[in-house]
Amino acid sequence: MSLSPEQFSAANKAVVDSLLSLSNTALASAERFAALNLNTARSVFEDSVSGTKALLDAKTPQEAFSQQAAQVQPNVEKAVAYTRSVYEIAAQAKDDLSKQIEGQYAEFQKSLTSLIDQSTKNLPIGSDVAVAAVKSALNATNSAFDSLNKAARQASEIAEANIAAATNATVKAVNATTEPSKKK
Repeated sequence: MSLSPEQFSAANKAVVDSLLSLSNTALASAERFAALNLNTARSVFEDSVSGTKALLDAKTPQEAFSQQAAQVQPNVEKAVAYTRSVYEIAAQAKDDLSKQIEGQYAEFQKSLTSLIDQSTKNLPIGSDVAVAAVKSALNATNSAFDSLNKAARQASEIAEANIAAATNATVKAVNATTEPSKKK
């Protein structure tokens, strides 16, 4: 069984469309990362300038130390917010790419199954064993793909939970260390 020029052209167009879709998703994520980093750099610069001005205005070493200590918690909170934003962008990109790849895989699977079914109509009698072997291999591949997807989702959920726990622990630790200095 051979592909007609129309089928070949349609298959090539589908591949190009898939690559464009994946590329657009990756570029959109890169754009979000760039915007986050530029905004963060601007904020860090502004905070540094205001912190430096506050230190220069301090009249005593204790006042300078107090100014610096007052900046610890807000800086940690900003770092945690930045980390959360990075994770959210990465998680969204992963989800978008996963959905696209799963959709493309499902479409590929459907096309391959259709091609196998069409091919079996033209095969000589007695080829049933070979066709069954190909279909069995296709089913095994689908099962492996589903298992890998499930494992990737579970790993992602575990990583998300660990990041949330680490972030919360960091914020609590900073709050605990800055509370005694505020009470003085």
